[in-house]
Amino acid sequence: MTFCDKIWARTATLLQAIHDHPFNAALGDGTLDRERFAFYLVQDGRYLVAYAKVLATASARATAPADAAFFAQSAHTALVVERALHTGYLEEFGLTAGETAAVATSPTCLAYSSYLQATALAAPLPVLAAAVLPCFWVYQDVGAALLERTAGAADHPYRTWIATYSDPAFAASVEQARAITDRLAETADPETRRAMDEAFCRATEYEWMFWDSAWRLESWPTGQWLRPELTRTTR
Repeated sequence: MTFCDKIWARTATLLQAIHDHPFNAALGDGTLDRERFAFYLVQDGRYLVAYAKVLATASARATAPADAAFFAQSAHTALVVERALHTGYLEEFGLTAGETAAVATSPTCLAYSSYLQATALAAPLPVLAAAVLPCFWVYQDVGAALLERTAGAADHPYRTWIATYSDPAFAASVEQARAITDRLAETADPETRRAMDEAFCRATEYEWMFWDSAWRLESWPTGQWLRPELTRTTR
């Protein structure tokens, strides 16, 4: 088994919990209310800015030209393609730029973004590759499962989101990210492989937490005293 095969098996229970989470269950059957989805979109949009910078760092640190090109292209996709998807939904919901800016960055969004940024600055490239992989792989896995559940229903309110993450082109990028991670793991020493394992698991935990935070419309418990001008949700 490759490194990715082993780590995917290790996180199987957590991955199932992601699929079973009420947010993704409601996203799949189309009953997810707009407030929760809009909150998720705002937070994910902010996360993607940080994630793109982390991918750009991976590109700069990669020694193989093909790896550098992949991470650079992925950074561009996160900033342009995925954020455009978010913007389209928010405009459809009638939310202005001012309204979305008034939503405080959630504790989970800040924590996940900060974790990846710290990893990009301090960890070796193999560990960084493992840390950014769940955002590719988990989303593709969820998107494919939701597409199967919805059978591509034309009237599904979140069909565009599902189509984006179940798209064959996105699946191909996941395979490339996995291949890079496996190749780096093959030449890594045992300590680095353990750190890669830890990074993948931690980032996957953050993936569950991110969806959970959107379901709960997570806010800062101290916000009422320090940030009364920032709203908790999109409405």
